[in-house]
Amino acid sequence: MKIKILLIEPYYTGSHKQWADNYKEFSENEVKILSLKGQFWKWRMHGGAVTLSIAFNQMDWEPDIIIATDMLDLTTFISLTLEKVKNIPFVLYFHENQITYPWSPKDRDIKKKRDSHYGFINYSSALVANKVLFNSNFHMNSFLESLTPFLKHFPDNNELESIDLIREKSSALHIGMDLKPFDKIKYKKENNPTILWNHRWEYDKNPEYFFSILKKVKNNGHIFNLIILGENFSQVPKIFEEAKEIFKDNIIHWGYAKTFSLYAELLWKADILPVTSNQEFFGVSVMEAIYCDTWPILPNRLTYPELLPPDYHKEHIYLDEADFYNKVVSALVEFKKKRGSKFGNIASEFRWEKMATIYDDTFETIFLAYKS
Repeated sequence: MKIKILLIEPYYTGSHKQWADNYKEFSENEVKILSLKGQFWKWRMHGGAVTLSIAFNQMDWEPDIIIATDMLDLTTFISLTLEKVKNIPFVLYFHENQITYPWSPKDRDIKKKRDSHYGFINYSSALVANKVLFNSNFHMNSFLESLTPFLKHFPDNNELESIDLIREKSSALHIGMDLKPFDKIKYKKENNPTILWNHRWEYDKNPEYFFSILKKVKNNGHIFNLIILGENFSQVPKIFEEAKEIFKDNIIHWGYAKTFSLYAELLWKADILPVTSNQEFFGVSVMEAIYCDTWPILPNRLTYPELLPPDYHKEHIYLDEADFYNKVVSALVEFKKKRGSKFGNIASEFRWEKMATIYDDTFETIFLAYKS
C-alpha cells in the first residue's frame, strides 16, 4: 500500500535535513517535505508553526499522514490548520528534546530561568500527537522519566496522569543511515595506530575527559596519531586550543572536513574510536565510524549499549575511567591485530535500505489504525 506522507521539518539542516531527505529518497511512499531553514532554533520552536501552517494551507495536496519533528510546536500548527487536518493522523518524531538535552550553562535562558518553555512545547506536542516516535529506546525512556519532575516544577495542575497517555502511544524507531557512499572511498592506513574524534566541538561531548585520557596515554609513552573532526561553533571549549598544542606531534588532521570524501577517508584511516559523550540520543557519527571499522570504545550509558550487540559489550563498553584507559591502551598495543576486525555489520542494521521499509510499515500501520 502506498500512502502520501508530509514530513514537516522546521530545522532543515545537518542531521535533520539528511534524515528527511534520505527517507524521502528510500521510501516506497510519496513523501513531501515542508521545511524552514535550519537556523535560530528557539525561534523555530516558537514561530515556525505559524509560518509552516500558512505554507501548508496553501498546498494543493492532501497527505494521508503527517510526520513532524520535535522542533515543531504541533499544538499551534494543528490549531492553525484545523479544517484541513481534522481527518489526518499526526506522528511526532523526536531527534532530541529540550527537557533532557543538557543546555549550556552560559545560555541566557538558563540564566534568566525561562528555559522550561521549550520543553513544554515538546510535552504538549507529544500530548496532541496520535503517535510519538523516538530515535532510540534510551531517548524514549529518558524523556518519559523526565516528565514527572518537569511537570512538578510548575505551581499547580501538574496533570501527571497525562504522562501515561504519552507513554501508551510512544515507541522507538531508530535513525536510518545512508552508508553506501562510504564504500566508494579509497584510503591508506597510517603506520602508527590512529585515534579518532568525529563529534561536534561542544561541551556535551565531554572533550575535556577525552583529551585528559589521551594526555595520560601519551605521557605513559604510547605512540599514536590523532584525527580530530567535527563542526566547531562560535564558542568552542578551550580544551581544543590547549589540545592542539599538547598533541601537535600526533595530529594528522585537525578541524572540520569540508568534503564528504575527506571525512570518509579519515574515518577509514582511523583505528580507534574512544567516545566520552555525556549526551547522545542516537549516535550517527559513532555508527559511521563503526561502519568504517574503527575499534569502538564506548561508555556504559546513553544509547551506546543499545546500539552494540550484547556480545560486543565486554570488549567495547567501558565501565569507569580505569577501564576506559585500559581499553584505549590495549587497542593501541594490539592495533595491527585489531585492524582486521570488521564492524560494518553493526552499522548496517541501520542502513536506509532496511530502515525505510520499517518506516513505511510503521506509518502505514498508524494510518490504517487511525482510519479504522
